[in-house]
Amino acid sequence: MSFVWDLARFGARPALLTATGELSYRDLDRWAGELSDQLAGQRRFLVLRGSNTAPTIAAYIGALRAGHAVLIAPPDKPTVWLDEADIVVNGDEIEIRRADGPHLLHPELALLLSTSGSTGAEKLVRLSWRNIEANAESVAQYLEITDTDRAVTTLPMHYCYGLSVIHSYLARGASLLLTDASITAPGFWDAAREHRVTSFAGVPHTFELLDQVGFEALDLPDLRYVTQAGGRMAPERVRAVAALGRRKGWRLYVMYGQTEATARMAYLPPELAELHPGSVGIAIPGGSFRIDPLPDWPGTDGAGELVYSGPNVMLGYAERPADLALGRTVDELRTGDVARLTDAGLVEIVGRRGRFLKLFGLRIDLQRVEEMLADGGYLAGCVGDDQSLQIAVVGADPDEVRRLAAHATGLPGHTVVVRTVPELPRLDSGKIDYPSLRRAFAAAEPAPPVDPADLRALYTRILDRPDATDNDTFVSLGGDSLSYIEMTLRLEQALGTIPPNWHTTPIRDLRASAAPPRLSGWRSRIRRIETSVALRALAIILIVGDHIGVFDLSGSAHALLAVVGFNLARFSLATTDRMARVRRLGSTIARITAITIPVFVVISACYPQYSLGGLLSSHDIIPPEPFSPERAEWQYWFIVALLYIQLFLLGLIAIPWVHRHSLAHPFGLPMTLVAVGLVARYQLLPGVTFPRQAEVFWLVAIGWAVAGARNVRERLVISVVVAVGMWGALDNHPMDVRATLLVLTLVWVPWLPSTRFLNRVAGVIAASTLATYLVHWQVLPVMQDHRLGNPVVTIVACLVVGALYFRLAEWVIARTVAWWRDLPVDATAMPTAPRAAAASETSGADIH
Repeated sequence: MSFVWDLARFGARPALLTATGELSYRDLDRWAGELSDQLAGQRRFLVLRGSNTAPTIAAYIGALRAGHAVLIAPPDKPTVWLDEADIVVNGDEIEIRRADGPHLLHPELALLLSTSGSTGAEKLVRLSWRNIEANAESVAQYLEITDTDRAVTTLPMHYCYGLSVIHSYLARGASLLLTDASITAPGFWDAAREHRVTSFAGVPHTFELLDQVGFEALDLPDLRYVTQAGGRMAPERVRAVAALGRRKGWRLYVMYGQTEATARMAYLPPELAELHPGSVGIAIPGGSFRIDPLPDWPGTDGAGELVYSGPNVMLGYAERPADLALGRTVDELRTGDVARLTDAGLVEIVGRRGRFLKLFGLRIDLQRVEEMLADGGYLAGCVGDDQSLQIAVVGADPDEVRRLAAHATGLPGHTVVVRTVPELPRLDSGKIDYPSLRRAFAAAEPAPPVDPADLRALYTRILDRPDATDNDTFVSLGGDSLSYIEMTLRLEQALGTIPPNWHTTPIRDLRASAAPPRLSGWRSRIRRIETSVALRALAIILIVGDHIGVFDLSGSAHALLAVVGFNLARFSLATTDRMARVRRLGSTIARITAITIPVFVVISACYPQYSLGGLLSSHDIIPPEPFSPERAEWQYWFIVALLYIQLFLLGLIAIPWVHRHSLAHPFGLPMTLVAVGLVARYQLLPGVTFPRQAEVFWLVAIGWAVAGARNVRERLVISVVVAVGMWGALDNHPMDVRATLLVLTLVWVPWLPSTRFLNRVAGVIAASTLATYLVHWQVLPVMQDHRLGNPVVTIVACLVVGALYFRLAEWVIARTVAWWRDLPVDATAMPTAPRAAAASETSGADIH
């Protein structure tokens, strides 16, 4: 580090500017030499209490000249390494702690900086003489620092960014205006103007504070450039600051670095700041980047882990005193940041490998969530666990932030916990103190359990409808079958017993129906599950088991169609407004299509036994080309039937007189449709061959009739029709008793006994029924090919893959709806309005 010993060559030029005067390079060299003499002797581990004062900088230079390994620590905060120090220097005070038996130090070790940052674990970065020299020269080169420049110390010395400013300026004979004051302190900018400051450094938080001091109106005639690092600044802010600099005659340098690279790795040339505000630019002189692919990273834009090489890469980490004797343990720096190269050849950081949550099968990038909230005008810090995304936000409506974050991530609204704080906890570097945030959320009292008097809060959380009132019902608030399953389980816990037709019951009436306290003992563990939910879960398990040969239980899919009709009637048709019915049915069809088509496209492209035309027709509407017995499109007959039947119902309900009759005759109209469906079921029209979709339509109509039945007589009629209609429904069974029994259970038994655990499992399985049906045909051969054909393992694998695909589809659908409504959810924009009703109506489960 030549600049450490060569300060005197700049002679009388001012090195340090303070409130009491100037210190020349000659005087600083003399002072550092005197301190070096006091510290002379065997190399030791020296802890320097860092502050932006002349004595501290002189002591730092003196300690380096004396050959010690220097750890710069905050002046007023404890460090676990203080107890290991051989020497402690605090201002003018020098304390020798270990006169004998000092630590063994590697010859190249010169400087140690803490990288605890936001991780909470205090380990040290070991930097060599060459690291410091190389980075100081590189930064001075691309910033074009000259001996006429003057920087103000806006960052602490123990922070690598702040220390880098000191290094690069001393290396060029430039001047440092020393202060530990905040940029918002009275007189700060007066001093900067008086001392003709030409530059200052800031982290994103610094630029937030600049707004408070009216920086745009400040008169700083000597300001030549401003640097920004220490975290990503929103592109809009970068562009705005760069434009301000262009108007005022100074330049903005956006920089990127880590302590492990002695502060700097990349910079964005100022002339590119307005054109490429989301980029960190190019490698600093002497350094280079490469991008290593990440197979598990979503997207195909060439993103991967950013890896840096250069002479400023650290020797390695020190996690214990013995590590101070280690030599070089790393040759390149794996940054942990995920980046891509733009078309302009610039590096753009798109994520961070370490700051992720995995919730409901979704990969949540906490950094990206913060950026999206910032783009929407919200200052927030994000942490979380395996149960929730936790957001601390400054001065904003927590309900609004929760809705926006849930919308952007695809998470259910009740899994996003938002707390309002007066300000975010920050480290000395200005970065958010995430350990403190995590501790604050962990220490906060959990949300009280929902009791019968707070049902509106429960509806607000589950349905993401803060506008819910006591007069609203589940259906009027846009509830659907996914939220229906979740709400059923939560209401069962809150009320004890859920009344019939609760989904159309106003909240105030539900509150009055709360059951008395449960009995003790084993009876207190008994819960209930709605039959339609249980049947959905049971049916898909039986379907998968039948297809792998574990059960010989054909007919479960037929029973599932009745459940479809039952839930269609209760949700999509549970309104007296015709267009609302049409919109809800249209949303359901769009949802089925969005989940189904990607699978159909992939398998038709990858497997010769499938064609897209054959899949969409299931051998009925559009004959597949070419057709042969080996073709396997028949496997998906259920999906295609589901789609076409709902399209038919959409067209039917759109007819005004049909809509009116369905309201006037909630049982009679669906039973009429059952009769029409049975004509197709039995192929009763001479010369007409009905497709499979028409053959099973009567089952969906039966489900609709079950929802409309009001007395025992009507249920008896349904039961007789079901028994007759199921006779010979399957080619290999003269009468499928099993399917009949499943449908009759739906007719006569509204609830089934269960446990809390079974309720949760059944809820997950039921919600992903359609996705499981879609993917299980492809999971089965994979399990067989890898000799993993254990029946239980295979069924579980199909259910798990189905649930994961369902969550992925949910994520994609949420973003597609946001894009369609011009509510972008990528890193450059954030929705600023609550979810629209249309989005709510498509946020439910796969099949009703």
